[in-house]
Amino acid sequence: MTRTDRASRVIAAPPDRVFAALVDPAALTTWLPPGDMSGRFERFDARPGGSYRLVLTYADPATARGKTTADSDVVEARYVDIVPGVRVVQAVDFVSDDPAQAGTMTMTWEVAAVGGGTRVEFRADDVPPGISAADHATGLHSSLANLAALLET
Repeated sequence: MTRTDRASRVIAAPPDRVFAALVDPAALTTWLPPGDMSGRFERFDARPGGSYRLVLTYADPATARGKTTADSDVVEARYVDIVPGVRVVQAVDFVSDDPAQAGTMTMTWEVAAVGGGTRVEFRADDVPPGISAADHATGLHSSLANLAALLET
């Protein structure tokens, strides 16, 4: 059975500025890591057919539940589609020996102008069963809050 997780938020910034933050590696390492995680790209190529490898590291290894190592998640992603100013679609895999983490999740980020700013919608389709729905929802909302903090200041 497949699972889809969603999160959205209105950000008080124009759509072009919000979209730019979805495809800029410096911005992504600022807002994408949820909670107290940090991130760094080992490679980054934002174009359809391009890819990236992102290492997410937990600030406190004592409370980490890393998918790749005890304190980190490694994400391998491929850009499936980029519609400038509208949508970014990625095929995302966590590097893990745990079969419950296996499988390609499709992440779709969409932006649309609304009164007061830009609505940002995150949709994750085919979420692997080893990713807790509650933890994933928390992570998606945390990333959106980070994006708002980056762009609304």
